[in-house]
Amino acid sequence: MESILGHYVYWVIIALLCIGLYAIMFKKNLVKQVIGLSIFQTSVILFWVSSAVKWNATVPIYDPAYPLETTALYINPLPHTLMLTAIVVGVATLGVAFALLIIIFRRHRTLNEDKLIENMKEW
Repeated sequence: MESILGHYVYWVIIALLCIGLYAIMFKKNLVKQVIGLSIFQTSVILFWVSSAVKWNATVPIYDPAYPLETTALYINPLPHTLMLTAIVVGVATLGVAFALLIIIFRRHRTLNEDKLIENMKEW
């Protein structure tokens, strides 16, 4: 029980991952699929950020109180930096996806995946 409560962040991440995956695979509305993709991406980003956390560590700037030989006392900023980049790319991708959904809706008057496939077969 202690290991389950000790890793509650990972359980939340798994729940978000499952919610996002469910929306991507089983929802027929394209807006719901895009939102599910965003939730899925958020869970991956949370996983990377939470796995890079070190308790009682400091930023990697020279401080005489922390000797250079004990590198375990320093936080690795690379995962956080990469996830910041992933957030920016995700927001841009989400904006492009919603712009494409607007174009699809204007042309086909539906965002339902099944009806959209039928409309495209008629063209």
